[in-house]
Amino acid sequence: MTEIAILRQKAHGMSVDEYASAVRERLPEATVTVAKTPAEERAAVETATVVSAGPFDHELLQEAREIELFASVYAGYDHLPLDAFAERDIALTTASGVHGPNMAEHVIGAFLAFARRFFEARRRQQDRQWRALQSSELNGSTVAVVGLGAIGQTIVDRLSGFDVETIGVRYTPEKGGPTDEVYGFDEIHEAVADAEYVAVACPLTDATEGLFDEQVFRTMRTDAVLVNVARGPVVETEALTSAIRSNHIGAAQVDVTDPEPLPEDHPLWGFDNVFVTPHASGHTPEYYERTADILAENVRRAEETGDWDGLKNQIDLS
Repeated sequence: MTEIAILRQKAHGMSVDEYASAVRERLPEATVTVAKTPAEERAAVETATVVSAGPFDHELLQEAREIELFASVYAGYDHLPLDAFAERDIALTTASGVHGPNMAEHVIGAFLAFARRFFEARRRQQDRQWRALQSSELNGSTVAVVGLGAIGQTIVDRLSGFDVETIGVRYTPEKGGPTDEVYGFDEIHEAVADAEYVAVACPLTDATEGLFDEQVFRTMRTDAVLVNVARGPVVETEALTSAIRSNHIGAAQVDVTDPEPLPEDHPLWGFDNVFVTPHASGHTPEYYERTADILAENVRRAEETGDWDGLKNQIDLS
């Protein structure tokens, strides 16, 4: 019988009890313990085969004597003690993919809001102005998706009903992808030059930090719409501000910023063609359900094979 310890967390403001309930529903034979205090965490990890959480430090890892799998509830994992996991041969899995549907909807919703000029219509409504409003269409446009991981691929999938041409950007363009064309990150200028819409959904790495700088904004179309649901530092904030102020691009939706939160006095708040959301695209009421699906599938695999390897979303720590 697998013993699972679920540690303190409030992913997207949701109670950890929701996650525990979802796991118990999928693994009724497992022992699922929810730890809500530091003392309870130390006690729970002592005998747990599986520990599931967001943060997990070296001190707590030392208490985990029987751990075989750390199931992160986050897609990222750079904050975890990776060397210690590797040294003790502890498997690591992530929640990669759970954000795909909601973040794709966020991106396409922003595209449509700008195409149909909903923001301008709302401002006119507040002034009780009944005036003709000329809109454009997402249909038939060119969309660049920067990052073709789980989120980027879901964005491309959701775009399939809009009859658009798609351009993807990824680390290994030679692998191809679901888009009509694929470029590498070193070809970002070529990728965005003709795109009316650009979705940024890549991880933050040395290769992507500051990817959207002054030069890239000068390459983009003057009517281009940029949506960033990746990480704030992928887009240079001051370069974006300058691009908006100088009409080098048409509009932007930023769900993430650098710095974050965006300072109250920052100019981006005041532009009519900039829509700011507070790092909200990742929220979905299905978050724990999808995360529990991944955990349950991996526990079943391990119970069937007797090996904590070859798991879904497993990170290679070698």
